[in-house]
Amino acid sequence: MSMIEIRDIHKSYGSVGVINGLSLNVEEHQVVCLIGPSGCGKSTLLRTMNGLEAIQGGEIRIHGDRMTGPGVDLNALRRDVGIVFQSYNLFPHMTVLENITLAPTKVLKQGRDEAETTAMTLLKRIGLDHKAKEYPDRLSGGQQQRVAIVRALAMGPLVMLLDEITAALDPELVSEVLNIVRDLAAEGMTMLLATHEMGFAREVASKVCFLYQGKVHEEGPPSQIFGDPNEERTRAFLQRIIEAGRL
Repeated sequence: MSMIEIRDIHKSYGSVGVINGLSLNVEEHQVVCLIGPSGCGKSTLLRTMNGLEAIQGGEIRIHGDRMTGPGVDLNALRRDVGIVFQSYNLFPHMTVLENITLAPTKVLKQGRDEAETTAMTLLKRIGLDHKAKEYPDRLSGGQQQRVAIVRALAMGPLVMLLDEITAALDPELVSEVLNIVRDLAAEGMTMLLATHEMGFAREVASKVCFLYQGKVHEEGPPSQIFGDPNEERTRAFLQRIIEAGRL
């Protein structure tokens, strides 16, 4: 049994189908990069896996337990499945430390001391422990995104979902965020990333999935997808990426 099993899921907004019978398996410790043109369903797929979007058909399971449909405990799901977006979504009226400890104290019922100790350990790991008492608007975009990743990690998730986490950053700030993802991958964190950073996907991914029209059109190891894709749509997409100087 795979750690995550996505079976024939469908998601529409009105009459517009965004995910159309998508299936995908993710093994424990895998890093799966989702690539494809805008509107192909990458972000929507990640949001369905965290319970932020309901699906109209199919199912998603983690360790055999259903993650979708009636009766699913969304709080339990979000403890296991962390998500980070391209917009940092930090609470502006809370310090960095308060942002990170909010969910562990409210959802996990951790004591304040335990939550703050975990938060400070994670902040030190990314070199931002000296920013614990700062407010988000005093941080750079790269620093805010690193804090957003730490906030998700503070819940002790089994899986991390990363949705275009460098898209809103200036180019010089991208590397400091991607370095954290590299470290998590090296430590064996199971991750799904929607990304336009093709070089990074080629470097860290265990598996690359090219999404097209709401389905996994082609999947395989990075060497195959980027070096010798089987499908014409995949080849055409990557050719445009190469012409844009992004691979």
